[in-house]
Amino acid sequence: MRSLAADVGDLSGTWPLKVAACTLTRALALTESSRDLFATCAHSENKLLNWLSIMGRTYIVEETVGQYLSSINLQGKPFVSGLLIGQCSSQKDYVILATRTPTKEEQNDNLKHPRAKLDNLDEEWVTEHASQVSRMLPGGLVVLGIFIITTLELADDFQNALRRLIFSMEKSMSRKRLWNVTEDEVSERVTLHICSSTKKISCRTYDVHDPKSSARPADWKYQSRVSASWLSLDCTVHVNIHIPLSATSVSYTLEKNTKSGLTRWAKQIENGVYLINGQVKGNDCDLLEGQKKSRGNTQATAHSFDVRVLTQLLLNSDHRSTATVQICSGSVNLRGNVKCRAYIHSNRPKVKDAVQAVKRDILNTVADRCEILFEDLLLNEIPEKKNYELPQRVFVPLPGSTVMLCDYKFGDESAEEIRDHFSEMLDHEIQIEDLEIAEEVNTACMTSSVNSETSLTNTSDEQPEQPKKTIGVKIQQNIGVIAALAVAVLAAGISFHYFSD
Repeated sequence: MRSLAADVGDLSGTWPLKVAACTLTRALALTESSRDLFATCAHSENKLLNWLSIMGRTYIVEETVGQYLSSINLQGKPFVSGLLIGQCSSQKDYVILATRTPTKEEQNDNLKHPRAKLDNLDEEWVTEHASQVSRMLPGGLVVLGIFIITTLELADDFQNALRRLIFSMEKSMSRKRLWNVTEDEVSERVTLHICSSTKKISCRTYDVHDPKSSARPADWKYQSRVSASWLSLDCTVHVNIHIPLSATSVSYTLEKNTKSGLTRWAKQIENGVYLINGQVKGNDCDLLEGQKKSRGNTQATAHSFDVRVLTQLLLNSDHRSTATVQICSGSVNLRGNVKCRAYIHSNRPKVKDAVQAVKRDILNTVADRCEILFEDLLLNEIPEKKNYELPQRVFVPLPGSTVMLCDYKFGDESAEEIRDHFSEMLDHEIQIEDLEIAEEVNTACMTSSVNSETSLTNTSDEQPEQPKKTIGVKIQQNIGVIAALAVAVLAAGISFHYFSD
């Protein structure tokens, strides 16, 4: 650069050329003198980016969660584990509830030994608890992760067990979903370890979409009234799903055939148009845009939004469809009005996040009801019939929050049974008078017209073999070819006779 500046300084010419040469000389000198400064800034920027990549997520935790975790007593056991429930967002995650996993009766003897290792942690039992609890969460709420409280002797042995557990839970819950995870969605799940003696907390996260993911540190911050002003979105969806049962899937269970049909219906829900308070809003718009804000933050105002879903009846002109003819052994029909509800945090919520929460609640509640029905049929050995009543949805408030959790009950179940199920799954006492039955009896039902070959109890996962076609079926399928051939022969005969005359 100095040689270039010298060459410019030696230029001779008119006055404007000299002024330009002087300006360029000063610019080059400034550039050279600032080069080291720019290099220093670039180095600092790289260090900052590396630091941000190492730094994990921030978890804003309800104070009552901290009180609940502090109240857990090991009672001679080496460890106690449980679930963390809340909501993910792009900037931070919110934890509003913690619930410990119920202990198996046969586990009590195994856990009495003070040196019992965390390798004996029953992954299947904890995973099943997570699946059951996920049914009780409305749209917007998920199982964010797990916590474990151990003795001082096991303080160094917890991480491998938690890693296996967090991946096992995610695999189990994702298998039952009707929706797919988006690319920009948060895929990190949290593990929280607490030492019962020192009360030391270790908070780490794993990317559950990356099997090779390593632990990353996370920030765990307690805050009061985290979900006291969350926004609710209510929606009533009329469901009318017709699921033909192909003869080629005759050895599948009715449950698998139903889920296959729900997968096709889920695409309509995903591609639907969602009206929020009667308006279509842009995905990146603020959900609270146009809402009146109350002065002061001493009393948070709970906002509720009415959501309506418009599904497309016809495909667009640029989509091509192909008609398919199948031999069916029966059909399943799901009909009724289902109550859907979703919640979203009040920290600058986006319309796209609210719509996504509603979509997933619609898909989850229909799929969960069908799954609960099939479980009830198998456990209670209910004889097969044509009409089945889908369970009703029941909501219960979370103390100190605008959020309500949910459960499902059949018509013959009592309110006491629902209360006991809440207590068992969520480890929180509720009052019967707080139960909100959102739907009437027989609001949603399943009607089936199935041949005796389709079984409810067959749990084989093998691909069914193609049924052997009989001569009658072959003739029936080729009847068009036979008719066309007959017409051709008849026409040839008539022509031959005509021309011979």
